[in-house]
Amino acid sequence: MKSIIRKSILSVGLLLTTLSVSSQNDTTVAVANPSPDQGKIIDEVIWVVGNEAVLRSDVEKQVQQLKYERVDMGGDPYCRIPEQLAVQKLFLHQADLDSIEANEVSIKMQVDQRMAQVVSQIGSEEKVAEYYGKSIQLLREDLYEQARDQSRMQQVQQKIVGDHKLTPSEVRKYWETEMQEEDIPTIPTKVEVQILTMEPKLTLKETEAIKDRLREMRKRVESGEASFSMLATLYSDDVGSAKVGGELGFMGKGQLVDPFANELFSMNENKSLSRIVESEFGFHLIQFIERRGDKINCRHILLKPKATDEEKERIRARMDSALTLIREGKVTFEDAVFRWSEDKDTKMNEGILENSRDGSSSFEYQALPEGVAREVHSLQVGEISQPFFMENSKGKQVCAIVKLKSRTEQHKANLTDDYQLMKNYVQNQKNEKVLQEWVKEKQKETYIRISPELQGCDWTYPGWVKESSSSN
Repeated sequence: MKSIIRKSILSVGLLLTTLSVSSQNDTTVAVANPSPDQGKIIDEVIWVVGNEAVLRSDVEKQVQQLKYERVDMGGDPYCRIPEQLAVQKLFLHQADLDSIEANEVSIKMQVDQRMAQVVSQIGSEEKVAEYYGKSIQLLREDLYEQARDQSRMQQVQQKIVGDHKLTPSEVRKYWETEMQEEDIPTIPTKVEVQILTMEPKLTLKETEAIKDRLREMRKRVESGEASFSMLATLYSDDVGSAKVGGELGFMGKGQLVDPFANELFSMNENKSLSRIVESEFGFHLIQFIERRGDKINCRHILLKPKATDEEKERIRARMDSALTLIREGKVTFEDAVFRWSEDKDTKMNEGILENSRDGSSSFEYQALPEGVAREVHSLQVGEISQPFFMENSKGKQVCAIVKLKSRTEQHKANLTDDYQLMKNYVQNQKNEKVLQEWVKEKQKETYIRISPELQGCDWTYPGWVKESSSSN
């Protein structure tokens, strides 16, 4: 399934973790474990910034979150977290003064998306409500407030830093006058890789065997002999959804691959079962659960056919022949990719792998597909690997050869080799400095009141204590 991508916001180390959700893979979402003591917290206002309040419960929630995630705050969390929340309140107070509002349509979409992720991970809305100890409506309200605050802070921060684009001379000047030796980042070894893949063909016998297995499972569910969720857990090749009985959560048609989506959205009878559906991932059996507006929740079982040993040897022999032609200089690697590669993502790009994280062609070793990383590690620039089998991005087994196009060894960043990276670094440093100065100035003109128990903390922004004393 296509994964849901969540955009990050510009921040100065700000935390917003009321309900933490992050995409791990196509069907698995990591959900933070709430503290069992959360419901017992006696609330109290411990910090006021303008007309915004920081509650003791806000701090306690985040302390428990950090403990669960084993995050080191680099200091006392009962000092650091309240200050970070207070910085958030400064931005939100400014949003109030500037009458900055969030886009309601966008916020609603974010909330729907995050709730779908959580439900997909835990299994159902009823289980989510039980897990968090509050109703779905209250959870949605928490997420709505979180997304709205993020949007408003982002707009304020963007307004503060402006849209000034650095020139090469500004980047060089910063490098020469403000960059300390200890601040220069170390760039890890990065490589560019070209790939040529061939896919073993499935025989009709193998394909029919997979379909027969799914038909048998459908009969077992229809007869009541077995539950769909049990069969998905035991046999589905979609590891993520198998953990929750094959359930995908509420998803829109555009979030699913076409053959799967077309079949699912033609179903409307509660708990009805689909015909056998073939997609780029394999063969599916789908169980309809519930429709809500333009989204449907379902379960599915995915089975991936496996090529025979004979077919794998045939493909390896084809790849050996292609490799021989390349090494004898009768065809270039790039021409071979164009003629024979079956990887749609790289066939028209000379086989160059693209890094989905940043859109570049450079990879750290650990970011490469596992099989590719293992082969590339022992190659010299310009060398080509022997044929090997690996899983592609669709989870299908393919035979591949890879060529190491370039390698940049680990080094201290410099303007010649790493200009774009350093430009981004300088831009971020300047933005952060502008935001930090803004916070210091904002402290002077904003009403601030801090609980006495916190006034002995070692603050990042000492102006809190000074202003709180004068305000009292």
